[in-house]
Amino acid sequence: MIKIQEAVIVEGKYDKIKLSNFIDGLIITTDGFGVFKNKEKQALIRHLADTRGILVLTDSDGAGFVIRNFLKGCVPSTQLKHAYIPDVFGKEKRKEKPSKEGKLGVEGLSEEILCNAIAQSGAHCQLSEGYVKTEREITKADLFEYGLTGTPNASANREKLKKALNLPQNITSNSLLDIINCTMTKNEWIQLCEKLFSE
Repeated sequence: MIKIQEAVIVEGKYDKIKLSNFIDGLIITTDGFGVFKNKEKQALIRHLADTRGILVLTDSDGAGFVIRNFLKGCVPSTQLKHAYIPDVFGKEKRKEKPSKEGKLGVEGLSEEILCNAIAQSGAHCQLSEGYVKTEREITKADLFEYGLTGTPNASANREKLKKALNLPQNITSNSLLDIINCTMTKNEWIQLCEKLFSE
């Protein structure tokens, strides 16, 4: 079991059931787009964000990012962390056919993939070593230096980096920067960029 300080926000009950198998912590569902009109749930999420922080773990499809962006507008960025799952194509066992985009959601992924996404989020996870948290070292200037922003090839370079990090395509540059800072040191970042972009 992983003990998580932040309240984990997922889309639906099957996501919650999946995470409950290995997460010791508070898991809240948005009921899909239901959170958009549910003022009580929005108030609960704001309260939890203020008292313990929020970790958002939605699907990697378009709907998941719509919900994620809505929550960004509800909660101050300082109280919000994001766990991003990779694009994995397939169909959940309980469903007759794949989702519109053909991607597996949170409920359909392995515990290993989900744990890795949570570990990359920078959330306060209780492990054998204690709480783990990384500090921001890599900046937007570093993204520019390796041609990930501000150049004609920036978009293609970001796609190459996302593929190397096993991240979904829909991630913005700011979200990509957050993930990089949660998953690697400055030296590891430099080594990866030299490998990917030195040709």
